[in-house]
Amino acid sequence: MKKIIAIAIFVVAGMATAQAQKVAKMEFKSETIDYGEIKKGSDGLRVFQFTNTGDAPLVIEDVRSTCGCTVPKKPENPIMPGKTGEIEVKYDTKRLGPIRKTVTVYSNAEEPVKALKIKGTVLEDTDS
Repeated sequence: MKKIIAIAIFVVAGMATAQAQKVAKMEFKSETIDYGEIKKGSDGLRVFQFTNTGDAPLVIEDVRSTCGCTVPKKPENPIMPGKTGEIEVKYDTKRLGPIRKTVTVYSNAEEPVKALKIKGTVLEDTDS
């Protein structure tokens, strides 16, 4: 009887440990968005696409940019394992010159802080 109880405790403890090790993982389609050369006043909305390749729900806690000219938007709901999500980024294309910004994602993923990049160049609109 003692052996059966000991085995049962061992099995239950092993299952609890296996469940505790479940983790969310973010795999991005691309970690850099290249706007290329865009005209001043163009639509600056782009999307980082990712998949939760882990085995636990992925919660994006916060998304921050390095300046006010870049506005990121995070998913509001958890991304379940195997499902995809998006982080929208809107760059203010009224500013001329090079785009070199970082968007930082904070989550419950295995890698809890992830830096994403946007780049490109905003050119004067000469068609006007």
